[in-house]
Amino acid sequence: MLIYKIFRAPEWEAFRAAGQTDGAPVDLADGFVHFSTAVQAAETAAKHFAGEEGLVLLALDSEALGPELTWEPSRGGALFPHLYRTLSMEDVLWDRPLPLGASGHVFPEEMK
Repeated sequence: MLIYKIFRAPEWEAFRAAGQTDGAPVDLADGFVHFSTAVQAAETAAKHFAGEEGLVLLALDSEALGPELTWEPSRGGALFPHLYRTLSMEDVLWDRPLPLGASGHVFPEEMK
């Protein structure tokens, strides 16, 4: 199953340059890297990145992340994937720009 991470452009550039990351500021504060499923991603973007441009969407294989990926209740009791280890560039299957459209962020076709 694919899961998704949204980064702001500077966070993505720092991740690419270092080859690894412990996540965005919210991830560092919470002690794990937050992800969303395809169904959860649009709500995540609207809630945490409303009106922001320059975002990047990463896709990762949940199975390949190993036992450090856990599914824990969050918004409304829904289970969200959380990674309790450093994220590496090798974990990333693909990245796509996440442009801002007239009614929110425009997700890539392969997520639909």
